[in-house]
Order: sequence, then structure tokens, then C-alpha cells
Amino acid sequence: INPVIMSDEDQEISGAEVYARALKDQGIEYVFGIVGVPVIEVAMAIQQVGLKFIGMRNEQSAAYAAGAIGYLTGRPGACLVVSGPGLVHALGGMANAMVNCWPMVVLGGSSDEDQQEMGAFQEFPQVETCRLYSKFTARPSSIAIVPEIVEKAVRTSIYGRPGACYVDIPGNFVNASVRLGDCRYSFEFPVYPPIDSGSMCPAPPRSLADPNSIAAAAKMLHEAKRPLIVVGKGAAYSRGEQELRRMIEDHNLPFLPTPMGKGVIPDDHELCVSAARSRALSNCDVVMLIGARLNWQMHFGRPPRYNKNVKVIQVDICPEEFHNNVESSVALCGNVPDVINQLLEHSKKSFRGVPWKLSKKSDWWKFLQEKIDDNAIKTKALASNKSAPLSYYAVYDVIQQYLPQDCIIISEGANTMDISRTMIPNYLPRHRLDAGTFGTMGVGLGFAIAASLYSLETAKKTGKPPQKVVCIQGDSAFGFSGMELETVCRYNLPLVCVVVNNNGIYAGGNREFWEAIKMSGDIPNSAPPTFLSPECRYEKLIEAFGGEGHLCATAEDLDKSFKRCISRSNEQASLINVMIDLTSDRKEQEFSWLTRSKM
Repeated sequence: INPVIMSDEDQEISGAEVYARALKDQGIEYVFGIVGVPVIEVAMAIQQVGLKFIGMRNEQSAAYAAGAIGYLTGRPGACLVVSGPGLVHALGGMANAMVNCWPMVVLGGSSDEDQQEMGAFQEFPQVETCRLYSKFTARPSSIAIVPEIVEKAVRTSIYGRPGACYVDIPGNFVNASVRLGDCRYSFEFPVYPPIDSGSMCPAPPRSLADPNSIAAAAKMLHEAKRPLIVVGKGAAYSRGEQELRRMIEDHNLPFLPTPMGKGVIPDDHELCVSAARSRALSNCDVVMLIGARLNWQMHFGRPPRYNKNVKVIQVDICPEEFHNNVESSVALCGNVPDVINQLLEHSKKSFRGVPWKLSKKSDWWKFLQEKIDDNAIKTKALASNKSAPLSYYAVYDVIQQYLPQDCIIISEGANTMDISRTMIPNYLPRHRLDAGTFGTMGVGLGFAIAASLYSLETAKKTGKPPQKVVCIQGDSAFGFSGMELETVCRYNLPLVCVVVNNNGIYAGGNREFWEAIKMSGDIPNSAPPTFLSPECRYEKLIEAFGGEGHLCATAEDLDKSFKRCISRSNEQASLINVMIDLTSDRKEQEFSWLTRSKM
């Protein structure tokens, strides 16, 4: 691979163009951001070299979008922000990407080199600050070294456990000129199959687990009376769906997806035990975590959520993840699809080509199926009540009947998100985005914009119609990023937004109660902290930007509106504001996702 950017080495180009060309060299396709001093010229150069620049309304949403596009494509999205406050606003997206293990690169304008420590405009210790939120940070010492720094940032963001990286843009670099032949990479890249046809960055190395550990894991699964497979978003990100499905089906193993592990194997698969989640976790004798971590979402792997004698098999790309919170019985360090293939090959050799299978008539399967059937009856009863005001279950029961199987779902908000995991199935991997491991509120429309762009690009490459994208948010969650509807309409993105409106955070009050609070003359001391203005007309916001808005309070209205909006989403973005029962809540659960430790 030729390490020189262009053959005409004597040509002089601006620092802005050096940054833009460096991003393009590394296969970056999307750059999200908000321009201002000193990065306006950088954004223009980004467009001139052929990259897609998406101008957002808030740096947080831009950073969330960059991380989400990295998860969906396996290639980091970039986020371009201004100095000081602009970079600070982007830290939320960087932290979210780090905790979720998504690749992204943030480029931040900063003060001129000769004004360091002088109180320059928006001067801030950006490199030092970003070290807490990223895998790699750098302030290039010269324009000539920028391509090398960008290459390292992109490579680091995708190698090993993915995450965020930061590259500084000193203000005086932007318009300064540099001789093209002086822009360099410090080494010739080895010849590996590139991850992207236009990229100079080689694909991440693929690692395998220790064969002895593979044998131990296979033996443990074979001998288990009550095995359980937990499918995490690491399995989705690593594109391990085919191998994992084969392993689970070969052995009749019950599997439980984490929220963003949904769809790696379809939710309607007969071996999925999501509806018996609590029973499966607390009674399994061997649990195999595939790209999932024993953090708060998995109750740390400890009693009473798990059997105190449970054996844990972990499959992870990151060795530091093993033995966290509980001791791993077997640690399989490697790339998920490759490790699963190792297990399949070992099983084939050990059982002479006939894989062992857990009988569907076993006591374990009967025990799980009983709970699955019981929960299905309860959920159906909740969803069947369509009287106004609507419940969450009634809302989702209407929506799900119009969702195609390849629809990308974005879900955000407390009960809004949790109940959607139960009521809205996923059939394909990487087709659900929500608050994730960091539990981040405010991600909704940033994620939805990334998903819509991904849908349009996929359609362009395959010649098929764009996948539908539906963003379902609570009214509080919507408030974090509602102005991004203007971004959605400006770029004519194929998106349907649904705001499930209960007048508050968790729940608010009705209009009569709110009027009484206002009459008291002391709203700050009288209004409960969870209350928002009742019956807000959020659908009017998208109408202001040229989209289509609907207000719904009955099942009939929602049915009509959602059917229309989903059918026309490729023509016009829309928002449906659904007023629901203020007392609506999730059905009684043995324990919820968010729990305190009970030692």
C-alpha cells in the first residue's frame, strides 16, 4: 500500500484537508458534528473529499450517533466538535461508546499552539480530559504527522475491545499549508485483507481460545443438567450470529439475549427463554456468557439472582473481563465466531459427528416452558385491554403488528424501554439500540439518525428498499434530544418517532392537578420532581420542521396513525404522540433489570 496521500508531492494543501484525507484513508464514511471556530474549514474539507458530514443540533447527539454507526457498521463513526464546551458536550457520547464497547473517533478543535496556557478562546485541557473517556488520545505535534495519528486512532478504536478515541485539532493547523509529500505514515502497512475496500487500516486480528479451555467448556456444557446461554451485544458486534445459532440448535440449548443481544438469534426462536428470564438465571447450573458481562444488567453473577454453585463459562475478546465479580469456571478469550467454531469442531470430533442434544422433554426444559407459557398468558391479557387511557402493553400491541422483521428499533426511557424489550421482538442482529450498558438517557434521536443513515446506505448497496427505522421514547427521554427532529427532516431521513407520553419522568400528573399546583403560586416547592407539563403536544414540533405529526389517545387512533406513518416513512419523517394512562407500569416481575445487590 502506498503510504503517500497523493503522487504530486510538491502540492500544498491545508491542514483541514490533511485531517479530511486522513479520515477517508482509514475508511471513515460518516462524520457527525456541529461546526464553529476553528473547525468550519475541516467540515468543508470532509465533504470535499467525499465523506458524509451530518450537521447536528447538539454535540451529545452527534457523539451518540457516531458511536451507534460504529456499532452498526463495525467501522468507527467520527464526531467533529469545536473547542472547550463543544468537546465537553461530546464526552457523554465518548463515555457511552467506551462502556458499550463501540468504535468511534472524536476530533476536537482546540486553541492555537502559540496561545497555550495564555487563556485562549475556549482553552481547555482536552487531551487530558479525554483520556478518562477513551482508549487513545493525541494532540499532533505537526500537520505532517496527522495521518499517522488518525490511523492509530481508527485502528485503536476497533482493535481488541472497541471504544472511543480522540484526536486534537490545534486551531493554527486548520488553515496552515503543508507540502503534500511531507505528510507521512511512519511505516508501510502490512498486507492484510482490509476491513473496508477503501481503507488503509487492516482488519482487526482474530484470536482463538486455548484448546484445553475449549475442551473443558464443551465437557461442562455436556454434563450440565440446567445449562443456559446468555447472548450479549458483543456477539452481535462480532457478527457471530450464524455460528452461535448453529451451536444452540445443535445442542437444544436455552438462550437468553441481553437487550442489545436480541435478534442475534430471532426472539421467536423456540429455544429463546426471555419470557422465563428470572427463572432461567436463578436455576441454571452452568451459564455460558457470549459477549456479555457480569455487570448490573446480569446481576453481577451473584446470589440470589443466581444459584450460588453455578458454573460460569465466559467468551470475551478482553481477558481483563474474566473473573470479574465471580470466578469464571472456564475463560475462553477470543473472537466470538471463531471461539464458537472451535467449540463446534471439538463437539464434532468428540461425539463422532453427532452432537449431543439437551432433550426438550427434560425437566429443565419443562420447568422453563411452564414459566414461558404463564408469562405469555399474562402479557397477552395486559395487551388485550385497549380501553383508553392506554397502557404501555396496549400501545406496543398495536405497533408491533405493523413492524417488518428487518425494522431497526430504537427504544429509550424507563418503562418505555423495558416493556418494549418484552413486547417488540427482534429477528435480526444489530437491529435494536437502547440505553445500553451505561443506561444513557438522551441517546434516542442520535441513535435513530445513525440507524436511518445506515438503512439508506444499505439500501443503496443492495438495491433493496430502506429498512424501516422506528424510535420509541418516553416523553422525558424525548426531551433530551427533541431538536434533532430538525436534523431528521433536513436530511429527509426515513424515521417514525413514537413518544409514549405519561406527563413525566416515570409518571407525571393530570391537567387538573397541574392547574392546582400553578394556582398555589409556588411551583418549585409544589411540583413533584417527576412531573412534566401535562399533555404536551410534541407532535407539533416535527410539523414545524416539515414532518408529519399525530396525536393519539385511543387504540383506534394509534392503529390508523402508525399504519400510515410506517407505510410512508421513506417519503416523510413523522412523530406520533401517544397519551397513556399515568398509572401504567410493567407487570409484576420476580426482579427487574436494575436491582440492588442483596448480599
